[in-house]
Amino acid sequence: MAVRYFPAREKDGYGLSEKALKNFRKYAPALLILLDCGIGNFKEVEIAQRMGFETIIIEHHEILGKLPPASIIVDPKQKGDNYPFKYLATCGLVFKLAEILLGKNMTDNLRKSFLELVALGTLADMMPQREDNQNFIEEGLLSLSSTFRPGLRVFFKLFDPQKFSSRELAQKIISILQITDTKKHLTESYLILSTPSEKQAEKMAQQLFKKSLQRHQLIQQLSWELSQEITDKSSPIIFAGGKEIPLSLTGAIAGKLRRKFKKPTFIYNSNQKISRGSVRTPEGVNGVKAMEACSQFLEVYGGHPQASGFTCKNENLEKFEQCLKNYFKKL
Repeated sequence: MAVRYFPAREKDGYGLSEKALKNFRKYAPALLILLDCGIGNFKEVEIAQRMGFETIIIEHHEILGKLPPASIIVDPKQKGDNYPFKYLATCGLVFKLAEILLGKNMTDNLRKSFLELVALGTLADMMPQREDNQNFIEEGLLSLSSTFRPGLRVFFKLFDPQKFSSRELAQKIISILQITDTKKHLTESYLILSTPSEKQAEKMAQQLFKKSLQRHQLIQQLSWELSQEITDKSSPIIFAGGKEIPLSLTGAIAGKLRRKFKKPTFIYNSNQKISRGSVRTPEGVNGVKAMEACSQFLEVYGGHPQASGFTCKNENLEKFEQCLKNYFKKL
């Protein structure tokens, strides 16, 4: 039996959490596979190990000095990894593993089916479009127009394929699939991609389209409000947030403000005790390294150099902000 679990970001944050492990406890002993997360979950992986889980981490984020005690870690950025291309998205890593595990059973149709998802995932994660990634995108987009998935075919009714290039169509699909609301720990994007019913997929696509428009409007509004609150023009960073900022939108808001102010941008959502946030930095600026220098004030952090995230106790939020300012002033 396979159990799939997507954390509800507003309640669980990112990655593996102790709350998720409590839900998993009844399945132990079992194999626990962490996708696109886990490389910074040192404590949580240890807890999973004590519960009786055999843990495999498959992800592509920056290594934070040490590795969690998982049985297997697949991350091209870990020390000693010999794979030459280091910028695969996690979906690309999973595809590479599928090729190895399936061997001769990887038929042409199965390969095309996988690659259309890999193309969307690689574009959505804004990975460098060269070498392996460029091949995945080109092959995947070619098969997208003839996809068998009802959850992708329905988007051709929302967006006329004759009016857009395959890449433009992919970006429009991605903008809708980025809705991260969960139902019983399954995201709506997962549910639409996995449904066998075209009728159900059409209904879900219409709902997601409306939500995406609302999401876009809210991002615009909150980005403008936060930009009006930024008065210290001399600060080397943008650091803003509060209870009114949904965690699921922190990345998009950080991206907009980073483009506007051209500074490393840290946008967070606060609850009673903890703040969780997203980081977006200009090209050539490593946000993970910055957080590593201030890690004494953080509970969890990690991600890509230009797109990452953090969890911080509210009592340490001002100290974290000041530490970041000092760090970037020295660069």
